[in-house]
Amino acid sequence: MSDETHYSQPKIVLRAITVVGILLSLFQLYASGIQPLGLFILRPIHLGFILVLCFLMLPVTGDRPRGVIGWAIDGPLILCGVLAGYWVPSHIDIIANAIIPRQIDVIVGIITVLVVLEATRRAIGIGLTIIGVVFIIYAFAGNRGELPWLADFLPGILNHRGYSIDRLASQLTLGAEGLFGLPIGVAATFIFVFVLFGAFLEVTGAGKFFIDLAYAATGRQRGGPAKAAVIASAGMGSISGSAIANVVTTGAFTIPLMKKLGYRPAQAGGIEAAASTGGQIIPPLMGAGAFLVSEFTRIPYIEIVMISIFPAILYFGSVYLLVHIAAVKQGMEGIPADELPRVRDVLAEGWHFLLPLIVLIWLLVLGYSPMRVGFYAILAVIAAAAVRGLYNYVTNEPTLDGLVALSKAGLMKTLEALELGARNAVPVSMACAVAGIVVGVVGLTGLGLKFSAMMLAFSGGHLLLALILVVIASLILGMGLPVTAAYIVLIILVGPALTSEFGVPLLIAHLVVFWWSQDSNVTPPVALAGFAGAAIANASPTETSVQAWKYAKGLYLIPLFMVYNPSIIEGGPLLLVLWNGLIVILALAAFAAALEAFLFGPIPLWQRALIIPGVIAIFWQSIPIEAAGAALIVVLFALNWLSARKQAGPVQSST
Repeated sequence: MSDETHYSQPKIVLRAITVVGILLSLFQLYASGIQPLGLFILRPIHLGFILVLCFLMLPVTGDRPRGVIGWAIDGPLILCGVLAGYWVPSHIDIIANAIIPRQIDVIVGIITVLVVLEATRRAIGIGLTIIGVVFIIYAFAGNRGELPWLADFLPGILNHRGYSIDRLASQLTLGAEGLFGLPIGVAATFIFVFVLFGAFLEVTGAGKFFIDLAYAATGRQRGGPAKAAVIASAGMGSISGSAIANVVTTGAFTIPLMKKLGYRPAQAGGIEAAASTGGQIIPPLMGAGAFLVSEFTRIPYIEIVMISIFPAILYFGSVYLLVHIAAVKQGMEGIPADELPRVRDVLAEGWHFLLPLIVLIWLLVLGYSPMRVGFYAILAVIAAAAVRGLYNYVTNEPTLDGLVALSKAGLMKTLEALELGARNAVPVSMACAVAGIVVGVVGLTGLGLKFSAMMLAFSGGHLLLALILVVIASLILGMGLPVTAAYIVLIILVGPALTSEFGVPLLIAHLVVFWWSQDSNVTPPVALAGFAGAAIANASPTETSVQAWKYAKGLYLIPLFMVYNPSIIEGGPLLLVLWNGLIVILALAAFAAALEAFLFGPIPLWQRALIIPGVIAIFWQSIPIEAAGAALIVVLFALNWLSARKQAGPVQSST
């Protein structure tokens, strides 16, 4: 959260936010690395802390001081947050052994659901809150429900018996399928500890290190700042956990330099938005998505990470190629070497930031649980920063006062990171809490099976039509939901249909939905990361969004290739895997060239027209057709290369 959300608050409230945030982070560290807690202990306490923090950080009055009326509303809500975190853990024995829920448990459950919806409205926005309310109303809409008259307005396939408020409250708050189900469980374990890991990296300066390293590596090349944006966004993506935060962080450096180099403002903002969106699909963290996919599919986290490396490289490779083509077309040059940092100097200054990442990957390979890995990765960040600080202290005339100042600075940085991690976790935890409401209602009413039947009917049994429906649904959901919530809601609704009715393998179905849940960041009319890039670039939001959509085309094509060529995810005979890897690279390069009408040189219209059927053939589930499409693309690339060589002037030298 930025300071703008609480600048008008009194110091005592800001202190309370700091204390609650630090206590939450310390509680999570205790649970992840010292003493594991039961799910009905950890999850409610986590949610209670998050609710209290949310209501402290985000007043009902917005940017204005709360005043008496504001505190009259927020004070009871904060107490309700405490109640939500306290009730189930303190009464778990009674709740677990009760055949019929006690009325007091139902009342507390109703209060918990209501405060979760209000906290979600403040932390995320009205969109996700409305979805939560709609699902609750749907649970009531039946002959035996609280709102039987609504059943008349539901299509026949969506009808169900209906449920009372007591039954729904019990489902959502007294079991493992509602608020305290899998989504909040993932948020309270894996997601939080890695958000905290990212906060420690951010506070210690890792962000600047990754950006400087990217500039040092690519700055001299054509379109250097744009290529640096792609690489820096890959490094920063997992740390920030948000495409928009990634745009704001790296874009503040890269967008002005891209504009200075010759990229149009909208183009610069769009490149940054597309690259930052890719930060959410790159291992090891994948913007918390890897943990959710692992939990839903019951596939080990390290396997999710390993199989996601190649698709992520493909995505960033496609953005990088488009950036390169645009730079060559516009005759851009790189940044002079004397204006760039040197790789050796950057590594000498920030090599210790690589150590926690090495520890993280090493522990994952050894088979440690992701939560324990996150705990040790945080300790590694602290240790690396401490060693670096002591080294600087020893090499610069050490004194006792200097040691005291160093210790005090280290303690303040640690507390700052603990608070920042808790703050950053509020939106994703609230998204997971409301996703829990959706999961609970879907399980209670059988909506998932009904949605599968509807999807089958609308698509007529054609897989491609079904996938187009998923894309449309992901875009619509993404307009009002964060990526995590959009993925959870969508996979609950369409996942069963993709796997059981259309035969898509379970893991691929989840990866496809997860990738497409990112599309609202770069797809008009609501391209959230594109809008953030436009604000920094001082460009038209609409034009910037169109540019972001163009540069992020891999976000749509790569999941489609996963479906029709599953061996790149599931493995198979070595030659088949290598063949599929080769043709998908060829297809993405061809698509980029057709989009820009340029590769080694300008591409005539008739060649662009021929590239498209070549790309389509590569996506076909038939090796002879794939080979024909690949051969066509290779021939067209060769013709373009020969044509470019014959041309005199800057185009030839630029390639």
